[in-house]
Amino acid sequence: MARAASPHTRPCVASARGTAEDVLDALALAFAASRPALVLVFASDGQMLVPLTGGLSRWFGPGCRVLGCSSAGGFAFDGYADDGVVAVAFPALAFRAEALWLSNLRRHMALDWMVALRNMAERLPQMPGQSRFGLMLIDGMSGREELVTTTVDATLPDLLVLGGSAGDGLRFGQTHLAMDGESRPESALFCLIATDFAIEEVVFDHFVPVGQKMVVTSADPDNRLIHEINGEPAALEYARLIGVDAANLGPRAFAENPLLERSAGRHVVRAISGVGEGGTLSLMSAVQTGAILTIGRPESLTEGLRHRMEEIGQAELVLGFDCILRRIAVEQAGEQETVGRLCRDYRIAGFNTYGEQHGGTHVNQTFVGLAFLDRGPP
Repeated sequence: MARAASPHTRPCVASARGTAEDVLDALALAFAASRPALVLVFASDGQMLVPLTGGLSRWFGPGCRVLGCSSAGGFAFDGYADDGVVAVAFPALAFRAEALWLSNLRRHMALDWMVALRNMAERLPQMPGQSRFGLMLIDGMSGREELVTTTVDATLPDLLVLGGSAGDGLRFGQTHLAMDGESRPESALFCLIATDFAIEEVVFDHFVPVGQKMVVTSADPDNRLIHEINGEPAALEYARLIGVDAANLGPRAFAENPLLERSAGRHVVRAISGVGEGGTLSLMSAVQTGAILTIGRPESLTEGLRHRMEEIGQAELVLGFDCILRRIAVEQAGEQETVGRLCRDYRIAGFNTYGEQHGGTHVNQTFVGLAFLDRGPP
C-alpha cells in the first residue's frame, strides 16, 4: 500500500440528493477513481440503504465492503446535509477493511460476537507502519449500545474503536443498517480497518457540571428509564433542578440541560430523549439505580473542537459522529455557519447520531471523530 497521501489514496467524500438511483449514479461517479476498499453511506432516508449499498457493492466489486446506516442528518465539507446522503470512500491503495454483522442484539449473543471479532482480527493483523482501528454502526433504537461497546472492548482491548448509533431524524422510530445490499433489524455492524495514514481520535463535548448532585433512586437501565430522582418523580425533579416548568420539557430543554455522570475520570453525557408515563425520563444511555448525576451547562459549542483540530494539524479527513442533540443546540444558537466553516477548514464529514461510542463507552451529546493524517514520505 502507498504511504504518502495523494488523490488516489486519501479518503473521498461526496454528498447527493434525489432518488436512490440518482444517488447511486452520483456516488459511483464520485468514487470511481478511488477504487475503494470500503464505502460508508449515511442516509437520512433509511429505505435507500439496501439499494445504495447493494448497487455500490456491485459497482466496485467483491474487494469493496459497503456499509451504511440511517441518520438524524449528515454533514460534509459544506456543512449540514439534512435530506440526502453523505458517503465516504476509502481507497484500496491505502486502506484494507473487514466487516461483519453483530446480529440479534436483544438475544445477548456476546460469545458468538467475540469469536467472530477475534477471527476477524486474526485475518487483518497489525502491520508495521500502519494504523488499525475499529468502526461501529449500531441500531440506535435497540437500547443495546452498552452491550455491544463493552463486548467489543473486552474482545479487542488494545484496539481504538469508535462509532455512532443510527438515527431516524427526530422521529425516534425505526433505524436502518445495511451492508452490501443486506439489511438486518436490531443489529450492529463492526468494521476493522488498517491504513497507511496516521490516526488521531477527536472527542469533544461542550458541557461542564454545575449545581448540586442528584441521586437516581429508581431506574430501569434495560429500558433506559429513570423513574425517580432524589425520591421524587424523575421528570418533576429534573424540571425543578433546571428551573423549567415540567409542562415545558422538550428537546430544547434536554439539549441545554443534559445529565452528566462521572465515568473513568471524566463526565459523560446521559442525554434525555423524552418524558414518559408517570413522570419517568427516557434516556439515550443506560443509568443505574444509585447513580450520582449532575446537570450539565453548555460552554462553546465549537471552540473545543477547533482547539483540538489545531493541536492535531491538517487532516486528510475527520470522520465524525455527532449527536443529534448537539445539532439541535447548534441550530438554536444560530451557529450553523460556524459548523460549516469547521467542516471546510478541517475536512470533517459524517452523520448526526442517536449516541456515540469511544473508549469502550456509549455516550451522548458528544462529537466523536477520527482524523486521518498524512505520514509523509516513507
